[in-house]
Amino acid sequence: MRLVGEGAWGEPADPAEAKRVLRRAVELGVTLIDTADAYGPEIAERLIGEALYPYPADLVIATKGGITRQGPAKTEYVGRAGYLIQCVEMSLRRSKLDRIDLYQLHRIDPRTPLEESLGALKQMQEQGKIRHIGLSEVTPEEIEEARRIVPIVTVQNRYSLADRRNEETLTYCEQQGIGFMPWYPINAGKLLKPDAPDAQKLARIAAQHSASVAQLSLAWLLQRSPVMLPIPGTSKVAHLEENIAAAGIRLNEEEMTDLK
Repeated sequence: MRLVGEGAWGEPADPAEAKRVLRRAVELGVTLIDTADAYGPEIAERLIGEALYPYPADLVIATKGGITRQGPAKTEYVGRAGYLIQCVEMSLRRSKLDRIDLYQLHRIDPRTPLEESLGALKQMQEQGKIRHIGLSEVTPEEIEEARRIVPIVTVQNRYSLADRRNEETLTYCEQQGIGFMPWYPINAGKLLKPDAPDAQKLARIAAQHSASVAQLSLAWLLQRSPVMLPIPGTSKVAHLEENIAAAGIRLNEEEMTDLK
């Protein structure tokens, strides 16, 4: 989402840097890139194809559909079958893919039966155009309902060191062996502000590892759960490299307890 304009609207301020971010991520060993047709809209998927195609054999492009965008930070949910089928087809075209390894319903549309929305994705899966199906911003009850229609392999909910609102959903995913991909894993930068809750404690623990608070928050997520895969976004190569370096930080048991 960070690769496009402010509010996920329009072209990036620096298209060349956006493509450098994508190429550098792959160079550093990243094997999953999460995007959506609503980022731009359509621009992020196009950039990924332009920067990385032909793709490395081990690279997973995960995308999402079901949100329409009317301007910067303005969205509506659309889960109609015909619309989602079109979303999949267009994502395939923009991303230069024959099959999308992970396609996620970006949001459940309250105006459309879930059977219709997921039925459309199941149809695309049966046609070989989707490999796996995931959900975004859902409760355990909604996941259960979805799994009666189609297998669900991932859930993408907001979650971070400072935002535990989806703890129940994370627990459910752990119990069921479903991947949990927290978005806003650095809480949109709020963790980095001096007046953030527990700012001094976070700064102290980060300093012990010669790390930034942002790196600390990602390291905590990676150790928090075996099903967790944070998806930090950035538009800068330097920030990307800092994020990836967080995977090398190991917090001890006392530090993990202190951060509960």
